[in-house]
Amino acid sequence: MYAKTKLSFGTLLVSNSILISEINEGITLNKELSDAIIHFAKVTFQNRPFVYLTNRVNSYAVDPIIYRDVSQIKTLRGFAVVSQTLSARNAEIERLFLNKPFEIFSDLDKAKAWALKTLKENQSESFID
Repeated sequence: MYAKTKLSFGTLLVSNSILISEINEGITLNKELSDAIIHFAKVTFQNRPFVYLTNRVNSYAVDPIIYRDVSQIKTLRGFAVVSQTLSARNAEIERLFLNKPFEIFSDLDKAKAWALKTLKENQSESFID
């Protein structure tokens, strides 16, 4: 069961240690919007580790500069893009900007399984942000 939070630019779903975003059609995910997601994650998870999954059910743009800040989140254990369209190819470029485990999936359930595995593998790391 996921807790759902609606934002002006998309929806965030939270369950245990997984944060799933579904960004609205036509949005440009810039620093301001990314900061809102980062703040949400820090408040929600506090010092607990989590994995971020971006479920790209809509077409939107991402400013890769946001990954500089995303890489600084010490409790973020992994990042995955879920897409069945061309945005998966764009994600290959995004991967270059993020200093965290980064995977691309065409299936949300496979991404969730990877997230749980990633969290389990990183249990012994320090989680203080």
